[in-house]
Amino acid sequence: MTGTDSGPAPGPGSAPAAPPSDRWMDALPQAVLLTRAGLVTRVNAAASRLWGVPQERAQGRPVLEVVRRHTLETLLERGGELELEVSGRTLRCQASRDGECGALIVEDVTDHRRREAELREATAVLSHEFRTPVAALRGVLEALEYDMPRDLSQNFVRQGLQETERLARLVEDLAVGFRPTRARTLPLTEAFARAERLLSAELGARRASLRFGQDFLVRADPDKLLQVLLNLIENALKYGPPGQPIEVLTFERGTWVEVSVLDRGEPILDAESLFGAHTRGPSATGQGSGMGLYIVRSIVHGWGGQAWAERRAEANAFCFTLPGVGGL
Repeated sequence: MTGTDSGPAPGPGSAPAAPPSDRWMDALPQAVLLTRAGLVTRVNAAASRLWGVPQERAQGRPVLEVVRRHTLETLLERGGELELEVSGRTLRCQASRDGECGALIVEDVTDHRRREAELREATAVLSHEFRTPVAALRGVLEALEYDMPRDLSQNFVRQGLQETERLARLVEDLAVGFRPTRARTLPLTEAFARAERLLSAELGARRASLRFGQDFLVRADPDKLLQVLLNLIENALKYGPPGQPIEVLTFERGTWVEVSVLDRGEPILDAESLFGAHTRGPSATGQGSGMGLYIVRSIVHGWGGQAWAERRAEANAFCFTLPGVGGL
């Protein structure tokens, strides 16, 4: 077919060919299908790819032979809008009619729906995680309204400052989740020192200490690595017995480095389920979003690593891997 030839003349009962002026539709990312009297008159290039039918073969055929779904055929007859899940993709389908003529537009909105889901998860993290420190700060401020001995008021002030630090960390965590990855080479001790400094108040309250393993050079976004460490160490502090050291072990695994955070809490029967969104262990108390380990795995998968949990002797080990660049 040449640039001026619109194809063979339609036979009896077939739909007329689309004029050359309609070929701008091939530049559209949406799939477009036009009909007249129940027969396809035109499909653009995106529609041809979506349904696997060459444009010239689709022309003049009944709608069902092209789209192969009664749902879409009915949509074209009635007009309207719906969403379909097809082979793991989400398709938004819109149809309109004008007498005998109809138009079907299909748009792949999978990425848009994924971003909406991520936004809902972020909102869930905010609503749950911010609730506890905000309630604690309210309690501190209400207590400080009353006259009390200086040492007691100072104790309330310290509690308020700790909760303020926690709020600041939550804000930073939120920023990390949406910030583009900025990977660089760094020693693990750099991330360990930042985590220990930020957790100093919680370590003191639990009478716990941190023990770190061998140092390695790794390739990661320092902020995202810190977020993973904070989530895992905080879990160990929360669910391990008070006064016990938290061990952060490191191992070289070929071109990867494995980091394991150990606590001596009760054995976890179904550790894998804890990595799901909004999932908490049976011994969890108080308010929490159940998003900590889900966030950990999401970050680790982002740099190509793995995150898992296992029982090692008398301890629970929460582990992850990250790219290594040689031991120090």
